[in-house]
Amino acid sequence: MAFERACAVSDVAADEGTAVTLGRYDLVVCRDGDDFYALQDLCSHQAVALSEGEVAGCEIECFLHGSRFDLRTGKPTGLPATEPVSTFPVDVRDGDVYVDTDSTLNGVRPS
Repeated sequence: MAFERACAVSDVAADEGTAVTLGRYDLVVCRDGDDFYALQDLCSHQAVALSEGEVAGCEIECFLHGSRFDLRTGKPTGLPATEPVSTFPVDVRDGDVYVDTDSTLNGVRPS
């Protein structure tokens, strides 16, 4: 695993995602309490940034059509999306969020 620094913990608000680019991937880093998650920043229904949506608990909602995704698994939890988005391993250390884009947690490769 090759973890890269994505952002500071303080950059990630509780109710919205933080857009970051690591290498060739656009990601959204989210939090639910003290837990942090990284997903591909692209709704699987329409190619719009999930980082523009709202985070509530362990879900992020796409601002355009309301698709919702589980932060832990990337699986859609609300229509119209039916396909999951990529999720990536996260490590939090020394006040920073690190993400490993070399592997996915759910086996869905980013597009």
